[in-house]
This record gives sequence, C-alpha cells and structure tokens, in this order.
Amino acid sequence: MSGGADTGADTGKRFRNVATAGIAFQAGSAAVDSATIMSALVYQLSGSSLLVGAVTAILRFGWLFPQLIVGFLAQRSGSSMRYYVIGAFGRAGFMALMALVLWLGAGWPRPWLALAVMAIWTGYSFISGIVAVPYNDIVARAVPSHLRSRLLATRFFGGGVLALAVAALADRLAAGLAFPLSYSAIIALAAGLMFVSSGVFTAMGEPEAPSGTARRTSFFQYLREGVGVFRSDPRFRRFVFAQWCGGAVLMAMPFYVVQASAAGFSLDRVALLLAAQTAGALLSNLLWGWWGDHLGKVSLLRAIALGRVLPPLAVLALGFGAGAGGGEGGGFALFLVLFFVLGALANGLTIAVIGFLMEISPHDRRPAYSGYFNAVTAPAYLLPLIAGGLAAMFGLQIVFALSAAAALAQFAILRAIPA
Repeated sequence: MSGGADTGADTGKRFRNVATAGIAFQAGSAAVDSATIMSALVYQLSGSSLLVGAVTAILRFGWLFPQLIVGFLAQRSGSSMRYYVIGAFGRAGFMALMALVLWLGAGWPRPWLALAVMAIWTGYSFISGIVAVPYNDIVARAVPSHLRSRLLATRFFGGGVLALAVAALADRLAAGLAFPLSYSAIIALAAGLMFVSSGVFTAMGEPEAPSGTARRTSFFQYLREGVGVFRSDPRFRRFVFAQWCGGAVLMAMPFYVVQASAAGFSLDRVALLLAAQTAGALLSNLLWGWWGDHLGKVSLLRAIALGRVLPPLAVLALGFGAGAGGGEGGGFALFLVLFFVLGALANGLTIAVIGFLMEISPHDRRPAYSGYFNAVTAPAYLLPLIAGGLAAMFGLQIVFALSAAAALAQFAILRAIPA
C-alpha cells in the first residue's frame, strides 16, 4: 500500500469495526456521563459544587493533556495501535475498579468514598487521554474523508440506541438498589461495554501507515515544530482559539444537573436526564452526519457554536422565574427538553471537531497535529473547576452567563475560518 485510507472490501470491514467499537464505547461512556451520572454521584457523596465542577474539569483535562506526549511517541514510531491498547483497556479497568470500590465501600464514611471516587476518576481520565491520538490516526487511515462524518454519525446513532437501553437499565438500578450500590452496578455495566469496544477495535488491526510517517526527532524538536505549526497555519491557530472558547462553554455542563436538583428534579431519576440527553444525540445524528459531509465541517462547527448559546440562556431564564417549576410540573419537562438539546449539540460538536481536525492534519503528521491541538487546548477544560468556585461564591447564574458569552465568542472566531 502507498498509505492513506484503504478502499473496497478492506474499507468496508474497517468501517464496520470502527463503528461497532464506537457504538459499544458510546453506550458505556453514557453510563459514566460526567454531566449526569458522575455529577449526581459526586454531588450525593459530597454536596460540594467545587467537586461537581472538578468532575468535568478532570475528565476534559485528563483526556487532552497526555496527547502531546502520545502524539510524539506515535509520530516517532510510526505506529499507533499499541497506545490505543494501553488507553482503551486501561480506562475500562479503572471503571471496573470504581464499581468494585462503590460496592465494597457502601458502608464507608461519605467523604472517604467521595475521595476514592475522585481518585479513580482522575486515573480514568488521564489514561483515557492516551486513546485519542491513536484513535484519530488509525480511523483517518482506515476510512476515507468523505465517509468520516457518516462513520461518526453511525457510531453515535448506534451508540445512542444502545445508550437509551443503558439509561433505562440505570433508571431501574437507581430505583431498585440502595445508594451507592446502584451506581456500582451502573458503572460495572459501563466497564463491560468499554472492554467490548476495546476488543472489537483492536481486532481490526492497524492499517499501514503512509511512507515518511515515522519521524526520528527529539521531543524538543517535536515541540518546536508544534510552535511552528501554530504560527504558520492560520486555520489551526484559529481552531485552537475557538476550542478555548469551547472549553469555557463547557464550564456549565456539570451544573445543569445541580440546577435541575434545585428546581425540584429528584436525583434518584437522574437516568431520565441521561435518557433525554442520549435521545438528543441519537436523533440528531443523521442531521450532523449529512451536514458535515455535504456542507463542510466548518459550517457544522459554526452552527453548533451558535446553538450552544441557547441552553445557558434557557437556564438563566428559568432562574429569573420564566417557567420555573417543581420537579413534577413544568420544570420537569423543561429540564428533559434542555438535556435533549444538550445531547444533540454535544454530539454535533464531537463529529465536527474530530472531522475538522482530521481535515487540517497532514496525513503524514496526523498524530503530531492531534497531540499539539489537544495539549494546547487542555488548560481551557479546567474552567469547570473554576466554575465550581464561582458557583460556591456567587451562585450558578454567573456560570451560565459566562458559558453563553463563551459560545458567542466561539462562533465569532469560527466565522474567521474559511469554509
């Protein structure tokens, strides 16, 4: 082979492997969703807004930070699958460990159990970050550009269907088992699905890398090249700035479930919010897949950025009394709709960001570009931790106002990127 994506039967087989693995992971990750399941778990264990903010901050930062190093190692060796194996099976193992700790530690003092959960969550987040660079590199070599948005949409559609079943089971577990044993069972389900995903993806094997992919440079030379990419590639640079704003938008994510609780939504029914979020992701897939492949990834990025203004504005309106209600009244339905919209937007954003990063990365330097991009944007995803402090001092409204402003700023930056 001369490099690049395979064609014909090989492409079809790899498309199916990647999609199937993605479907299993999508459903598994839904069962440990940071905005619903994990935020509700940590809030019930600690009652701390700061720790709730830390859930998303740790996940996002841990996902992004290791990618600079992994990008260097994968680019240097010209092979990515070994790093995928470490990250994929490692994160499944951490979730199995958390399920075990919640089961065995049901009688522990809540602060100690909260500390154990946060420690395991941190390990899970950072080992998950090893996956991203090899995943993007392998998928980009296995599936041609004109099929990638369709691939991601297929992954999220199938994963959404399975995640709805997971949400229904999680709701029954939350109602039928005492806390925290209910969360132990939910997280054990997540671990099982992640192990399945890892096995299916690695069974595909690694497509042949393009000639010249391996680059025997030092780490410092690799970093200097990254600085050069940032300075010389305006699309890459603006995309980084847009992602910084995107990280600021996400500062509000773990607090939607806290706001729902304050409005009277019982956290015993948090799986209903997960189901609404999953349904939004599921039903929007065909739209995002078609949009990305036919109207372009930049157009999709802009539409999602503009749409992300709406959820925080809706919460601000609820906070000022426009439609606020109890958990069994209007507020119940409004939060289900809100989480439906959040799920749709989050799914579209993932499809657009992964697709656009693949588009702007040279085929022989894709691991390096992924490492540069994700490492330099990682600090922005610590903002939910800061948001937790702001919420504790000034209330949740300031967090949602900043989130809406950041979405508008992201849209303005994306307008400067040529379509």
